[in-house]
Amino acid sequence: MPIIKSAIKKVRKDKVRTARNKKRADALKSLIKKVRTTKAVKDLQAAFSALDKAAKVKLIHPNKAARLKSRLSKGIRVRTTPTGIVKKSTKKRS
Repeated sequence: MPIIKSAIKKVRKDKVRTARNKKRADALKSLIKKVRTTKAVKDLQAAFSALDKAAKVKLIHPNKAARLKSRLSKGIRVRTTPTGIVKKSTKKRS
């Protein structure tokens, strides 16, 4: 148990930060799981946004965010048409 006043305040702040980070991490994990199960483009966009925000606030490393975004994209296999409409690809990549 801390005795110094600043150490007591740090313990209080750490509890708040830990709770906030846990909430963000749990939300991020659930979004990633949702993308892997539904394979919907809308869910993918939400996951990308959440990954970028998590990297921005140093919840995860930026390279980890990039790696996860790459893997999620490969799992969905989306392509854009000249008109900008996103469609799921039916071709299997070898």
